[in-house]
Amino acid sequence: MIGAQALSGVRVLDLTRILAGPTCTQILGDLGADIIKIERPGVGDDTRKWGPPYVVGKDGEPTAESAYYLCANRNKRSVAIDFARPEGQALVRRLLARCDVLVENFKVGDLARYDLGYEQLRDGFPGLVYCSITGFGQTGPYALRAGYDYLAQGLGGIMSITGEPDGEPMKVGVGIADVMCGMYATVAILAALRHRDATGEGQHIDLALLDTQVAWLINEGTNYLLSGKVPRRLGNEHPNIVPYKVFESRDGYVILAVGNDGQFQKWCRFAGAEDLAADPRFATNSLRVEHRHELYALMPTYMRAKTTQEWVDGLAALGVPCSPVNTIDQVFENPQVRARGMRVDVPHASAASGSVPLIASPIRMSRTPPAYRRSPPTLGEHTDEVLEELLELSDVERQRLRAAGVIG
Repeated sequence: MIGAQALSGVRVLDLTRILAGPTCTQILGDLGADIIKIERPGVGDDTRKWGPPYVVGKDGEPTAESAYYLCANRNKRSVAIDFARPEGQALVRRLLARCDVLVENFKVGDLARYDLGYEQLRDGFPGLVYCSITGFGQTGPYALRAGYDYLAQGLGGIMSITGEPDGEPMKVGVGIADVMCGMYATVAILAALRHRDATGEGQHIDLALLDTQVAWLINEGTNYLLSGKVPRRLGNEHPNIVPYKVFESRDGYVILAVGNDGQFQKWCRFAGAEDLAADPRFATNSLRVEHRHELYALMPTYMRAKTTQEWVDGLAALGVPCSPVNTIDQVFENPQVRARGMRVDVPHASAASGSVPLIASPIRMSRTPPAYRRSPPTLGEHTDEVLEELLELSDVERQRLRAAGVIG
């Protein structure tokens, strides 16, 4: 039985939808924070309808919860409030008085129309940590533009270095700009909470998809800043390490990721490639990078001589990084992934099976680990619970607000 978690006692008012914001708040929720997800009555998070696939209900029919929605919304309580209405705005502000953090991903200035912008709240809530997630940030010439993951990947350069050298620019297969922005937002919120606890001061956090995309260009971005040379697409190759790519094996594909000269020599011995081991063009990594085309022209014959499993088993024993290229089904059947518990089945009242399978948090903590307290909520599932618990609204008052369309 898990006791108090790292963020137990922290409450977050979650005004986000889609992926970047919900990723952030799910991480906080996994670590123990109470996440109050505010959704528009009758509509909810856009991703609820981003399917198929959907959760299959007890009647055998699809429910209103898509897999996309499930991926970033566990450990939250859904409260349906229409804050386009004055009474809805008042409810949100009353809830905010019981919260430590507000996270939102509306376009710049949108929440100010409802008296919920940071400038309108900071005097009344001086300890509030207010995190805004947008496509381009609160300032700059693009600030008012709508921003999406795909646009951030394109503008932020990652597509220019992803894909085959002679192919078209290629986006990453998941919404990685959104996910990474959510992770940076989580780090910023935790830092701001530490500052708030030390000083009593809240603050505004300004996170942008484009900024975070540029930040995680990492080595390729720094390669350009240092050299002035624009990185190009290398397919599955690495700009600074050789050999480091996908090769055909006898029965499929295998990744070889040689990180140093000793590992290259071990690969040569295991492959029976004594000629490559002795070739002065390939003696060091720098030389191999310089002569990558010559080396990669010679290696396929050796790589096709063994099966993928022979390469993986043989090189693992020698400490040379090597891997198969798994499909998603193979990922979740992989013994290491299974041993680490990266699939978690969470009870879900609407699901025919009584639970939904989710991807577990990768965070491992010896004293305060993540916990899966709540399945991704149905729209407005916790409206009555939260309004009664936090605002002490009576059943009569809730019925009135519901009849007026303020809550759902």
